[in-house]
Amino acid sequence: MASFLGFSDHLPDGRAPRVVIFGAGHGSTYQGQNSAGHALAPDAIRQASLEDRELVGHWDFDLGGPLFNGGPVSCIDAGNLPVVMGDDQANRSLIERTTRDILAAGAAPVLLGGDDSIPIPFLSAFDEHGPVWVLQIDAHIDWRDELHGSRHGYSSPMRRASEMPHVAGMVQVGLRSVGSARREEIEAAQAYGSHFVTARQIHAEGVEAALKLIPEGANVVITLDCDGLDPAVMPGVAARTPGGLSYTQVIDLIAGAGKRGRIVGFDLVELYPPADIDGISALTAARLVVNAIGSIIRQE
Repeated sequence: MASFLGFSDHLPDGRAPRVVIFGAGHGSTYQGQNSAGHALAPDAIRQASLEDRELVGHWDFDLGGPLFNGGPVSCIDAGNLPVVMGDDQANRSLIERTTRDILAAGAAPVLLGGDDSIPIPFLSAFDEHGPVWVLQIDAHIDWRDELHGSRHGYSSPMRRASEMPHVAGMVQVGLRSVGSARREEIEAAQAYGSHFVTARQIHAEGVEAALKLIPEGANVVITLDCDGLDPAVMPGVAARTPGGLSYTQVIDLIAGAGKRGRIVGFDLVELYPPADIDGISALTAARLVVNAIGSIIRQE
């Protein structure tokens, strides 16, 4: 299996990494559904990243300098977790435990998914590192309390996050079109105090429309559903929705979150390789992960 940008699973001289990448192909799969296509995403992202393997030390114009800002490589790739489709509780436990271990080691976890149920155990692991704010980039609000008999599926991550005492608030960006949310989910999210920022607002007002809602100095976990981006640049998703965010808007959100607060974790989910076109979605996803790593490295 290829690793992201060819990173090792350890650093030389016993140095502790600042960022640890790991993959999880399955979280909580709805009964009767098949999430095998989403499970292909972590390795598709890694494979796409290899085009830049020899360029890690070169100038990156997205970041305004080399990936590690002139310092040594400080990111490792720990590989994929041995999750099993349908073994939902065990998958969630393994994702949460792995995230906790990374945080306990003083590193920022970067999780490559997998479907959008994966942020639930990922966010749960920050309970000893709160309070945290959640910056969700997504076409949908994901506030269903239950769907198809499950409270931990891909329509529920922000609802479950709202119930976590260590989550101080959330900003949901890129919202558009129609999804599983009904009026009752909208009202529940508004009653909680979630901040909605539609894709149209970002197009009209810029990313500051979202960033200004994050308290200065906050610890931020970014959860990025690939359908938050426009399908022109991210066609490899299960729910293509026109009018989404551009690549530049998303990397500006990531960088802005790292400057306004501190990015303490990042997940990227809902890449669906069977729907990709010429690998463009996997390449875009890989570049988004690069920007997340670069923004974390540049934090004080």
